[in-house]
Amino acid sequence: MSIINLDYISANPLLPEVQEAMVEAIKKNYGNPSSSHRLGDEATEVLELARKNIATLINSASPEEVVFTSSGTESINHAIKGVALAHAGKGKHIITSNIEHNAVLKTLRRLMKMGYKVTSVSVDEYGLVNPADIARAITDETILVTIMHGNNEVGTIQPIKEITRITREKDILFHCDAVASVGVVPIDVQELDVDLLSFSANQFNGPSGIGGLYMRRGVKIWPLLDGGDQENGRRAGTENLIGIVGAGVAAEIASREMESRVNHTKILKDKLIKGLKEKIGDIIINGHHEISLPNLVSVSVKYIEGESIVLMLDEENITVSTRSACASGALRASHVLLSVGRDYADAQGTLVITFGKETTEAEIDRLLDVLETAVETLRKMSPLYNKVQG
Repeated sequence: MSIINLDYISANPLLPEVQEAMVEAIKKNYGNPSSSHRLGDEATEVLELARKNIATLINSASPEEVVFTSSGTESINHAIKGVALAHAGKGKHIITSNIEHNAVLKTLRRLMKMGYKVTSVSVDEYGLVNPADIARAITDETILVTIMHGNNEVGTIQPIKEITRITREKDILFHCDAVASVGVVPIDVQELDVDLLSFSANQFNGPSGIGGLYMRRGVKIWPLLDGGDQENGRRAGTENLIGIVGAGVAAEIASREMESRVNHTKILKDKLIKGLKEKIGDIIINGHHEISLPNLVSVSVKYIEGESIVLMLDEENITVSTRSACASGALRASHVLLSVGRDYADAQGTLVITFGKETTEAEIDRLLDVLETAVETLRKMSPLYNKVQG
């Protein structure tokens, strides 16, 4: 039996067109884009085509505003640390939320050890940031606000445009971690009016190991890496050309298929949530019921541990997650789920189910059938469940 992949948030499978483009690029044996000869020129042409495709996907005003990195994590580090170092003379205060990805949170912790101050605003029970809380947190020392677009654990999409209206009025830079959103839902950096935006190719059927950072023209930022003048002097190091080729093709396809992908995943999400409510008792659907990523469902299953469910589903060739892959090895409860009001037990019993363009309704049906049996089996062994029932 083939594996049913419902853990797209960890990494989307490579599309056949992306694989073919990358293999063809390997066969052509391109040179270094920084070289001043024919092979270098050919490599540069391929590199810039991919940059143009990415710029189109996020509606950047110019492809030159796109900087390629090794991952979403590097992009986030580059944006936050780069602004912090470049604007330290103005102030050392940064504002964020308490449901950000660990790449943001740990970057900010590092800066705090260097003398920076961080204010983390709370979210409501749906995982939404209140823009008024951002406005109240701003001081004369504030140099950056960093808020994610779509949350990778509960799916809630933040009111980015309302927040950037505030930061623009205060002349404060805004960074958006959009790793979970770019290629999944329409992202328009001009409409959102962000200064910096991080993304990763493996979230829209591109290869892992390739990310990017949108940097609005004129934004002053300190380079994270020292070395050569690649990426217009903003990111040193020879570009991963083969990976970038794959990212470019994936971006072009995502742009072309955006409407159909969103419609398809919305149908799957509605079907899954309806099935969960009908087949599994004592559950909580996390995140906002409308303002959320269409490819993600977070469900807390009471009285049992999520890891146990994951293992039982895996035995039936179905893959799901309990939280972000970057934090799945952590034994502590998810800070995101605790922030939206789940207690420790419910947080530990949470599944994150994600899917994409290849996912079928039959696969959702299969998941629901297997999950119903798994939950019934595990609850019979659960002291918590037996105590409630007894």
